[in-house]
Amino acid sequence: MGDTPEHRILVVDDERNIRRVLQALLEGDGYAVDAASDGDEARAKIRKARPPYDVVLSDLRMPNCDGLQLLRWAAAHQPDTPVVMLTAHGTVDTAVQAMREGAFDFITKPFEEADLQEVIGKALAHREANRSRAYQPLDGDDDSSWRPVDPDRATEVLSSIVGVSPPMQQVFATMRKVAPSPTNILIRGESGTGKELVANAIHRLSDRHAGPFVAVNCTAIPESLFESELFGHEKGAFTGAHKARPGRFELADGGTIFLDEIGELPLAMQVKLLRVLQERTLERVGGTRTQTIDVRLVAATNAPLEAMVEQGSFREDLFYRLNVVPVSLPPLRDRPDDIPVLAEHFLEKFCLRMGRPPLALGEAARDAIMGLPWPGNIRQLENIMERLVLLAEGDTIDLSDLPAELGGSPAATPVPAPPGVDTVRDEPMPEGKLKDIVKSHTQQLERDLIARALDQDGWNVTHAARRLGLSRKGLQLKMKDLGLRQTEAET
Repeated sequence: MGDTPEHRILVVDDERNIRRVLQALLEGDGYAVDAASDGDEARAKIRKARPPYDVVLSDLRMPNCDGLQLLRWAAAHQPDTPVVMLTAHGTVDTAVQAMREGAFDFITKPFEEADLQEVIGKALAHREANRSRAYQPLDGDDDSSWRPVDPDRATEVLSSIVGVSPPMQQVFATMRKVAPSPTNILIRGESGTGKELVANAIHRLSDRHAGPFVAVNCTAIPESLFESELFGHEKGAFTGAHKARPGRFELADGGTIFLDEIGELPLAMQVKLLRVLQERTLERVGGTRTQTIDVRLVAATNAPLEAMVEQGSFREDLFYRLNVVPVSLPPLRDRPDDIPVLAEHFLEKFCLRMGRPPLALGEAARDAIMGLPWPGNIRQLENIMERLVLLAEGDTIDLSDLPAELGGSPAATPVPAPPGVDTVRDEPMPEGKLKDIVKSHTQQLERDLIARALDQDGWNVTHAARRLGLSRKGLQLKMKDLGLRQTEAET
């Protein structure tokens, strides 16, 4: 119940009668209520509101600026204000779309007064418990846009993540927008793409950065111990519980908890996690005291949660709560510009760790690793660079230094020359170092094979790259370095 007029609510609906009913109900609960007939009028009121509204309650279907458009605008301009959607079209698709766009919750028309009171109460509690201190109005800004207070910290934090490619720049932009808000975040990406690194950066960018960051790998916890690990236990709660122990959520109070591989959470624990997210309270195993917690949840998964929801192995309501703001990390094969930068970063890291002189990445080796699919993503690249630092003899990583699976030269088994490529077995032994000889012949072999693939595919770079198992960008770079000029227009 709202017992103070300091709680301000904006009701947005194109139906006059609905606005009047909602305004009367909410004012009867003690809230100060304004109303708008569409998204455009709502935006004007939000711009002028001082202090900002505590909750925006908006219809989904409206002429001109609809509810989703208003939601996106509000998320950019007042990200700490919860937006609750009203919809007469209470389908799963509508709910998923609204939650993905950042809605706090939704109410289906026709609604019960008790449902309205419950959702508004939770939105206000969420707002009060997690009021963002990371935004302030800019002086002289007529638009009253709200932006992060400390851009220098954002630059410092994001510089710790290696990424110069356009896909990663988009990830950084999303992180800047969502990190200061109290909203749950779901990080999605293949194994090895750096989900925990991004989660930690989101914590450091948030107003909770002085609090703890607690990471939990859900795959490493036995099913019987999940509840105790997450929520703690009292002494004697079960066999072996010789003393009371706080859970990970208690340890993360005032900060961020990161649940990695959330798809591995058992169904029974999904129910209990959902309750903690909704109520902001928990009880230890074997305990009777309810504790209030202030924790921001960041979850991560490489599993298709939507498919798991359809199969019944992941709760639909928990999925909505987690997937409010999804952050999708691209696989390494989709960000080839980052591959040599990451490789050089890891070479420097491991050279320092092992106390050896710096190693440079040779041009041929650089081109080779850029064209690889890297199924293990950044983790695989890091492991390969560590191996190369351990085994390298010179001061440059050349193509011949790469493992055979990455296009390097196998130690013993000769590679038969493909049809149309002359062998060197009957030629006089060339002079020079083995590495230089191998490099020269490897480049010629690469040139011949790429030229044949391009000829067979009518110089369509996309088709030839697919035939060779390379990325399009990687093939283009190889063509440039090997002096292969595209002679026909690509289709």
